Amino acid sequence: MKIAVLPGDGIGTEIVAEALRVLETLDLSFETESALVGGAAYEAHGHPLPESTLKLAKEADAVLFGAVGDWKYDKLERSLRPEQAILGLRKNLGLFANFRPAICYEQLVDASSLKPELISGLDILIIRELTGDIYFGQPRGRRTASDGHFPGAEEAFDTMRYSRPEIERIAHVAFQAARKRSKRVTSVDKANVLETFQLWKDVVTEVGEEYPDVELDHMYVDNAAMQLVKAPKKFDVVVTGNMFGDILSDEAAMLTGSIGMLPSASLNASNQGLYEPSHGSAPDIAGKGVANPLATILSAAMMLRFSLNQTEAADRIESAVKHVLAQGLRTADIWSEGTTKVGTREMGDAVVAAITKKTITG
Repeated sequence: MKIAVLPGDGIGTEIVAEALRVLETLDLSFETESALVGGAAYEAHGHPLPESTLKLAKEADAVLFGAVGDWKYDKLERSLRPEQAILGLRKNLGLFANFRPAICYEQLVDASSLKPELISGLDILIIRELTGDIYFGQPRGRRTASDGHFPGAEEAFDTMRYSRPEIERIAHVAFQAARKRSKRVTSVDKANVLETFQLWKDVVTEVGEEYPDVELDHMYVDNAAMQLVKAPKKFDVVVTGNMFGDILSDEAAMLTGSIGMLPSASLNASNQGLYEPSHGSAPDIAGKGVANPLATILSAAMMLRFSLNQTEAADRIESAVKHVLAQGLRTADIWSEGTTKVGTREMGDAVVAAITKKTITG
């Protein structure tokens, strides 16, 4: 098993270090190789995704990714900004299916901004199509308008587009995932306004006919955003496009108390995957040792489960995280009165200690 380790920028190096310590605690045989990505790669190589980094990622069974980005790079031309690294990896590795679980751990119910009765027991899986939609659609750019309300004015444009095969493959992923859960899929679209998402709705409906055991419903994205905070437990598997998924998954993450708790997996057709926390690089707290490493540690567990076929090891990590939370240990983002505030390293130490105790159970 070969793992490409791409810590990135900001807190990325700190949280990935803890995830690696947790992986090394397990009795597994794997090889890791690290490379620069994002702003760190731009500083060293003049590009956020150097060819050497991309080559390493392509050759690995899985990629463990930290985070990229820093405000100081905002003035760079878009193609050189750190965030282009993650887009480049998605495109070049064919990572079309993004899994973002939003789970509210029993111990963190009070950390959510919603009432406990709304989110206690919450377990949503958002499946986001990752390589199409407005983020990758062409044409795009800036120009002088020749028509419209303000001809002669500067304008910018992006193209939202999806093809039938792109929609079919992500729909199959969602229905197959639902079969392993509560057999319910909610497809989120904007079919009442956008032709792109009328096609989306039509195709998802057709694919759904191949899964008669799975209940399918459709919801407009604005209503879905509202229902996530009104009645989040009505959702099980949510499947949607790239832009809507980007927004809704972050909203769902905050239902759980902190985006610092949410892992993610981005998979291609061969189950090669990129695994990263759902949060960003947080340059304002980088180097202070206060970042929450649990999302990255849980991303490592997803990596073991989906790409490396090490289900038992993944279970051990997830059980250890639950045990640590039950002990009352909290980083600053999930801390509350009556719990013990710890830093990045201390939280990693606690998870490692929990894994080595054979009494840990799910």
